[in-house]
Amino acid sequence: MMPILQRAHDALRLRTSPGIFFASAAVAILFVVVTIAFTGTVDEIFSTASTWIMTNLGWFYILGVTTFLLFLVGIAFTRYGRVRLGGDDERPEHSNITWFSMLFAAGIGTILMFWGVAEPISHFANPPRQDVEPRSVEAANEAMGFALYHFGLHTWTIFALPGLCFGYFIYKRHLPPRVSSIFAPILGGRIYGPIGRTIDVVAILGTVFGVATSVGLGTLQINAGLAELFDIQESGFVQIALIAIVTVMAGVSVALGLDKGIKRLSNFNIGVAVGLLVFVLVTGPSLFLLKGMIESVGIYAEALPRLAFWNDTFANSGWQNTWTVFYWAWTITWSPFVGIFIARISRGRTVREFVGGVLGLPVLFSVIWFSIFGMGSFDIELNGDGGLVDRVVGDGDIPGALFEFLSNFPFAGFVSFIAIVLVVIFFVTSVDSTAMVLDMMASGHEEKAPIHQRLFWAVLMGVVAATMLVATGKDGLDALQQVITVVGLPFFVMGWVMIYSLMRGIREDLGERPEPVTRQWPAVHTAEALAAAEELPAPEVVVVTHAIPDGESGEEGPDESRPEPDTGTAEHTAESK
Repeated sequence: MMPILQRAHDALRLRTSPGIFFASAAVAILFVVVTIAFTGTVDEIFSTASTWIMTNLGWFYILGVTTFLLFLVGIAFTRYGRVRLGGDDERPEHSNITWFSMLFAAGIGTILMFWGVAEPISHFANPPRQDVEPRSVEAANEAMGFALYHFGLHTWTIFALPGLCFGYFIYKRHLPPRVSSIFAPILGGRIYGPIGRTIDVVAILGTVFGVATSVGLGTLQINAGLAELFDIQESGFVQIALIAIVTVMAGVSVALGLDKGIKRLSNFNIGVAVGLLVFVLVTGPSLFLLKGMIESVGIYAEALPRLAFWNDTFANSGWQNTWTVFYWAWTITWSPFVGIFIARISRGRTVREFVGGVLGLPVLFSVIWFSIFGMGSFDIELNGDGGLVDRVVGDGDIPGALFEFLSNFPFAGFVSFIAIVLVVIFFVTSVDSTAMVLDMMASGHEEKAPIHQRLFWAVLMGVVAATMLVATGKDGLDALQQVITVVGLPFFVMGWVMIYSLMRGIREDLGERPEPVTRQWPAVHTAEALAAAEELPAPEVVVVTHAIPDGESGEEGPDESRPEPDTGTAEHTAESK
């Protein structure tokens, strides 16, 4: 079989790993075909499996993400926090502002636009814990706590853990940019064999399906905005056209590369997003929003310890399964893509800088975003004309939530158009950054690949999203969501293994911590003797450098895409006792 794949690979002028590339593409296309032909059957199978997982293993998802968060915070404050993701003398390639902007290119920007109004208002109308009166002040507080819990530290933890592992093993140990590389301390050379390839294929498929769901949600929101402004019908034809347009734009960005494409779009988009945020703050109930923003921080801080371990044990209403558990399962399926992308733009930063930045800046922005839009939504319902609950909850029009919200502000038409543009560009940066990372995962290197090879991944995601969203109707999208819930389970198991693998790898590379060397004091009985002793110099730390001959860092694997070893001499520095 492999010679056939190799001939097809050469005929298509690809530069990738044939086994991983063709296996991933074949399974994704087969899934699309089977889903179109047997939508009901596929939905039933995965619905049964996902229902069992959410009912019986929902606690495992809740415990897992909270444990990952505690691990990341813990490692940042240990001596391992000073380890650099790259060479010991390497420094970050991007400024903090650019780095922060590109973090949102990974897809979280689309999520903020889609759920910024919809999630708080949904929980406001239907309190998750069913312990407060709907549409009350207490319901607003609870809604804000859950919204920030879902899109704050825990969401970014799911991205940060694999991102930290990728950054270490790709840029410190110079392993291929693949999920299998994270398991090198455990699997050794087997990461280049069938086990490693299987891990990579599953990771690629999970990423394709996870991002396709985000693409579907973004398409629905764009269509809802166009219907609001230009009375363009919400239909399958329009949605296919929108996906095609965004895919073409993403293809152009992919062809331009990271610096000219994704980087420029990300900087532009974060500027427009901040502008929209300021507009709502200035033209809305400014004092109410400012006070609400500060209060939201307290609500989040108070609710976080409780919600981080809450499992709906007593009520057992099933609410958590359809919201929190699904969020975590959905998010973790595309965490390999986000992780590699974050690692790529974070090269040269220390573990402490990485954890502080990824869990700090984006979470702070998310808190501000949900506070402004969430509190603004509550003000409309409690003190204004209302209408949000009726449209979002009553009519089930979640994609139209943002535009219903903006209709309560000045220049509603123009601002809604800007919001549509913002969603489109967030959409584009999500697809092009995913295409770039998928190509890296399939090929095993970061070298610039043929354009048609990278475009393939952008087109594949567009086809999957269009098929799930349009060709099979609502059942198709539901089926994809069920698949994501099932696929998310092995990813959660992998998360625990990642923690062990990372700690083992760092300990092996950092070596034993030397005993502290101190100044030796003589017996002191007088002021003069004390003054003389204080003048004694502290001992100098002796640094011993050992040269490691080429080829001793590991054996060559059978994977043709493995990078060539460095020709220089690696140095290992250790402090003597």
